[in-house]
Amino acid sequence: MNPLREKPFRRFFIGQSISVTGGAATQIALFFAVLQITGSPRDLSYVISAQMIPTIALVLLGGGIGDRIGQALLLRVTHFGLGVTQGAMAFCLFTKQPVAYLIGLAFVTGVLSAFVGPSLSGIVPRTVRPAGLRQANSLLATVNNAAKVLGPTVGGVLVSTIGGGWAVTADSASFFAAAVVFCFIPVSARPVMTDRKLFAELRVGWSYFRSSSWIWSMTAAAAVSGFLQMGAGMVLGLVLAKQTFGAEGWGVIISCRAIGQLIMSVLMIRVRVRRPLLVGQLAITLQAVPYLLLGLNGAVAAIAAASFVAGFGITFAAVSWDTALHTYVPNEMMSRVVSYDQFGRSLAVPAGQLTIIPLADAFGARHVMVTAGVLFAAAMVAPLMLSSVRRVGIQDLDEALDPAVVPAV
Repeated sequence: MNPLREKPFRRFFIGQSISVTGGAATQIALFFAVLQITGSPRDLSYVISAQMIPTIALVLLGGGIGDRIGQALLLRVTHFGLGVTQGAMAFCLFTKQPVAYLIGLAFVTGVLSAFVGPSLSGIVPRTVRPAGLRQANSLLATVNNAAKVLGPTVGGVLVSTIGGGWAVTADSASFFAAAVVFCFIPVSARPVMTDRKLFAELRVGWSYFRSSSWIWSMTAAAAVSGFLQMGAGMVLGLVLAKQTFGAEGWGVIISCRAIGQLIMSVLMIRVRVRRPLLVGQLAITLQAVPYLLLGLNGAVAAIAAASFVAGFGITFAAVSWDTALHTYVPNEMMSRVVSYDQFGRSLAVPAGQLTIIPLADAFGARHVMVTAGVLFAAAMVAPLMLSSVRRVGIQDLDEALDPAVVPAV
């Protein structure tokens, strides 16, 4: 089935496409603009940290509120707020205000972003019928991956031509436009009013999360993946690239992976497998190959080809995971479960950034990169030891839930 024929999903897809397209180009534009104004990498790190820390810290709260008041309403409010903050950032860039103003606005942006992530995923099963979930997630992945391919280039061009302030202004307009579109999303069901306090509902969500072995095991594997991808795959990979084939070769490698992801997201609209998590976890282990080749001082052409193929596995696994969550997790629990998953994944990212260079200094960069490749493959295969992961897609999951969860499901 074509999920775009269903009005709720079509409107959500349009709004999300507007939001993602605007944000992809503006992130790099904002970073370059900060460097142009202050000339200080330290100021840029403050802006990035001010946005990242509240996003990670508050994502669980975002999931609880999304389930409580409804994802559609929360998306409208947060996107309107993001439009305001980005507009304020643009004003600061135009008028060359002190960087402290940008840091404060980045913090507010991070707070709002914490409430966006769980709702963007949680609303999908409310806008499309179960038979169209895989196609819907494939279409959303296509937009996200296209933005990853084009966003950095467009952002760089905007900064060099019209300036970072105008690029951020365009992003502000995209958030306002997305908020308007989200106002017209008719959802299939409203949240059920409850007398429980918010933190009691978060505990119920946690009980469901930890009672579902297929969910927490995949989240744990994704946390290891995030740690290695950000540490070894980005930071250490960039260091090794600088020592060998240079920035041009590294750019080719990153672009090849992004193109592979984009192609696979289009193919996933048609591709269907009986055991999506089983196949997805086996496919994503291909990401270990570029790590191994980098550690073994492979040629840039070989690493680029391996990254292109790995992009296929990354997208296949991501779409399969989103579809599994949307199929098996009850709608009234969706944003909370997604928030616990996102929290586990996000927490590992700064840990990877902070620890990879000390490890490389202690044991050698290439040894650490090869070890990262081996650990990545092992971590991706580990969840397949559980029958609940292997069963996803072929039958109902009948795991025994925590008694505290049963009344809420």
